[in-house]
Amino acid sequence: MADLQDELQATAEAGRLDGRPAAPPKRKPKPSRRFQAAHPTTPQDGPPGPADGAEDPVSVPPGASGASGASGSAGRLADPEGAEQSDGLREAHAFLADHPVADGYSGLPWVLRHLPWYDLELGEGGVDTDVPRMREGHIGALFWSLHLSEPLTGDRAVGATLEQLDLVHKAVRAHPEGLRLVRTAGEVTDAHHCGRVAILPGPAGAPALGDSLAILRALHALGLKALTLAGVSWAGESGLTRFGEEVVREMNRVGVLADLSGASEQTIRRTLAVSRAPVLCTRSAAHALRPHPANLTDDLLTALGEAHGLCMVPLTAEQTGPSVGDVADHLDHVRSIAGPESVGLSGTYDSGAAHPEDLTDASCYPHLVAELLRRGWSPADLALLTWGNVQRVLRSADFTARAARDRREPSTARITDLDG
Repeated sequence: MADLQDELQATAEAGRLDGRPAAPPKRKPKPSRRFQAAHPTTPQDGPPGPADGAEDPVSVPPGASGASGASGSAGRLADPEGAEQSDGLREAHAFLADHPVADGYSGLPWVLRHLPWYDLELGEGGVDTDVPRMREGHIGALFWSLHLSEPLTGDRAVGATLEQLDLVHKAVRAHPEGLRLVRTAGEVTDAHHCGRVAILPGPAGAPALGDSLAILRALHALGLKALTLAGVSWAGESGLTRFGEEVVREMNRVGVLADLSGASEQTIRRTLAVSRAPVLCTRSAAHALRPHPANLTDDLLTALGEAHGLCMVPLTAEQTGPSVGDVADHLDHVRSIAGPESVGLSGTYDSGAAHPEDLTDASCYPHLVAELLRRGWSPADLALLTWGNVQRVLRSADFTARAARDRREPSTARITDLDG
């Protein structure tokens, strides 16, 4: 698989593709019985996947039309606007071959939990994300959310999150040709060079800690890379408590990133002040364009940019709008306020959210990149958006953790000692 990806990338770079290959008929793959989930239940319905698992979709850019080269050429001559769109997609695929997408949020683990069998390498019709579609969309790294579908607290939240982490490990082990579990920026790069999608577990909900820093360290040892600071007493509307600040310091020490999407304004501001590592907003767009509770105001975007954090704009109709142009508007706005080094992408696929037209599953990133190229985004800013900014945040978190471990021992603070 890695050899095939290298060959396709080299072909795109050399510009040897004279015409557009005919797109294969899209069909819903049959569920595979290769891997059985830990909790068999009735499969959930989901949007049908457009990818054909029997072929490598990277070589067939979406939007190709015509059953033959002659008919395709006639269509392009008759439709100049279609030709421009086709050229834009071709350019987007070529760009993404060199600068893949690091996607900030996927709800796939919770969906897989309710499928009796699945094969992500062959392709699954009941999900938005599988290996063929990730290859077609040029996804090189992906955060797999450990969020739970219902609010749990205490031991129940801890246990359910551990089950999600266990499922992530099993799913990655079952698909070694397509996926690789990673922890650091270097491992992300290595996975991409080997033709695998790098999987980073997280974010998890803050209730998963059970108000225990020892559980935070245990979750990190199992691979947790991000934690959402919301839904707990120590990170509420009034901001971080003393224990909440200690949680952030311990996250810095072990290398777990703070996710502030859905957090209160006071929690966001206090976390930016306390954290020595960059923070993420894994599902936040511009509040000025769409007043969703998880979207960030211009003041918060400015503060996030000054702290070298990262706002990862979700591809959801609710937060950004129903079209590719709406998503691009949010990306333009976040880039102008927070800066080009503080904007990223978050597909938010398999989360139950509705997605804009032409961005319905993980294969559709070329449509968005084509729109940004049309708007005049420079290759440098686009490279930061798709890949570079996430890599920077991961490298900075790794460096901060190494330095912090040299300065302080693991914290043994208890919430009762600090917050009463």
